[in-house]
Amino acid sequence: MYALALAAALAASPAAEPPAEPVAALPPPPTLPTVQAVQHIPGIDEVLEIPPDLRAMLQERVIARGGSREDRIERLAAMVLEVGGLALEYDNDRTRTVAETWRDRRANCLSFTLVFVALARAAGLEARVQEVGEVLAWYRDAGVIYGASHVNAGVRAGLRRYTLDVERNILAMRDRPRAIDDIRALAHFRNNRGAELMAAGDLEGARAQLEAALEADPEFVPALNNLGVLEQRAGNLDASAAALRAAWRLQPAHTATLSNLVNLYQRSGQAELAADFVARLEQVRRSDPFAQFVLALGCEEAGNYACAVTHYRNAIRLHGGQHAFHFGLARAYFLSGHPDLARREMARAAKLGDTDRVRAMYRRKLEHLEHWPGNGHALHAR
Repeated sequence: MYALALAAALAASPAAEPPAEPVAALPPPPTLPTVQAVQHIPGIDEVLEIPPDLRAMLQERVIARGGSREDRIERLAAMVLEVGGLALEYDNDRTRTVAETWRDRRANCLSFTLVFVALARAAGLEARVQEVGEVLAWYRDAGVIYGASHVNAGVRAGLRRYTLDVERNILAMRDRPRAIDDIRALAHFRNNRGAELMAAGDLEGARAQLEAALEADPEFVPALNNLGVLEQRAGNLDASAAALRAAWRLQPAHTATLSNLVNLYQRSGQAELAADFVARLEQVRRSDPFAQFVLALGCEEAGNYACAVTHYRNAIRLHGGQHAFHFGLARAYFLSGHPDLARREMARAAKLGDTDRVRAMYRRKLEHLEHWPGNGHALHAR
């Protein structure tokens, strides 16, 4: 799903214990060659390769039945999404190739997107991975996650374009989906693999994947940022600074990179540079609607609804087309005792909702408000 941006770890690894003295003066054992696991880095053909049994399913359920391109898109979506089809379970712990996804029946958003794109192309359709950029996502176990890069699948039928996105936890997207080429998609894949290996503690394997991501796309900011985090964890502070500053030059408002530069310069005792990047980070946050939204949520959780209203309104002023921002403002108004203002914002959220499911949810909440008095819990469910 994500081109991961990991926060830098500030704690250094403990020093190794000195070797124990030998019990007796024995001859040294023979020197054996050191065998290191070689990190496998698949190319785009391997990433998108369709196993024979999955290709046979595609032939039977989608291709052989003929019809228009729209018919094939509908049948492919049913095969991928509906009961009796691929039966994929969501799993954000590992980014898989198409073959690995089929084998394990598990996928994150990137793996799912790759499966759909590969199958659509095999069915004679024009399909590409789409990059959304930063998103706000909400997970019950982790709260709001801000700043993750998201991808989905785009397919064209004549003059019409369709988007398939399995992620239902997204509250807001910064940008419209943008089709990318396979090399950029490969950079996403390798970057995800690198971040996953880094999280598991395999720094050398992670480095190999991140460097391969940058070989595919030297200006892929998430991989530069993650490489900077990795080098910081490995204690290579100069290499970390080089990677992070390269990411910052390419994308000066990338908040994860700015945060990691602050951590780097604080850790290395460069107070003046740390203060400079703290100021840059705060400036970005003041003009960032997503950051304002997250600040509003924090105010809400603290019971400071006037503060929440201020930040929600800032978010709307900066990016007024996001239904989640208006819903948040409606909730803050309601909890601060202004049901009329809450109704106004809820109506705006319902109008801006991007799916039938979201619009229906907001309309139900608006009905509750119109029949107030009630209790404040009506607006809390997401």
